[in-house]
Amino acid sequence: MRIAAVILLILVLGYTAALLALRCRRHGRGWEKLLGRRYAHRGYHDKPQIPENSLPAFRRALERGWGAELDIHLLRDGTLAVFHDSDLRRCAGVEGTMEDLDLAALSELRLEGTEERVPLFSEVLALFEGKAPLIIELKAHGGNHRALTEAVLRVLEGYRGDYCIESFDPRVLMVLRKTAPTVLRGQLSMDFRQGDEPLPGWQCFFLSNLLLNFLTVPDFIAYRFEDRERWAPRRCVRLWGAREASWTLRSREDLEKAEAAGCLPIFERFDPEEEPSQNK
Repeated sequence: MRIAAVILLILVLGYTAALLALRCRRHGRGWEKLLGRRYAHRGYHDKPQIPENSLPAFRRALERGWGAELDIHLLRDGTLAVFHDSDLRRCAGVEGTMEDLDLAALSELRLEGTEERVPLFSEVLALFEGKAPLIIELKAHGGNHRALTEAVLRVLEGYRGDYCIESFDPRVLMVLRKTAPTVLRGQLSMDFRQGDEPLPGWQCFFLSNLLLNFLTVPDFIAYRFEDRERWAPRRCVRLWGAREASWTLRSREDLEKAEAAGCLPIFERFDPEEEPSQNK
């Protein structure tokens, strides 16, 4: 009987500790300015003619009145480039790593077999300033989370537009929490057991279950839509009052579900404003 009581106590304490670890910030200012918009994932691209994270893709999103989600890398000379992968092969067709480039080398790259070059972060900001909001994902690599975050914040000084910042790397959010507490910050996550690049077991467990939130205290959780009913993101919303973003929505049905739940909808590969019968 005593053993059973001890086990029960351990379980209760463990569950309570997990709930406390999921801590989020309830009332970060500016979220209302991001609502009521749809966000084109890496711009409103149309491959193979219009690559992801390209200036034409971002212009197409703006033309339709949408916001955009984009990815930021820090180059070795301090340049901030808009590009998804650290590895250059998929999107630029060459060997190498984005973080090893400088501005001159970046200017030689072309996106996905087109003549489009990799945009600078400042160029995308200039497009969207005063027109539509941005969801800015920071792609930390090789331990550069602090340098990347601080460089992005410097570029955003004086920016007259609405935005939030998110990252898969909790260390980015820790830097934001300390150095820019008024900036809306979001923890990107998913069920990492289903990811393309398997993580070590402990890392998979902590990141999938958002157990570092007590260090980052995010304003919102950006969880993969297919996984958003997992225990951890639901507790963040219901217990801690976290807001939500949902990625990546590839059907009208999923987009409508995400919007009905009050999420920021991040979509791609279809036009959400076309009639359903016209969607590809």
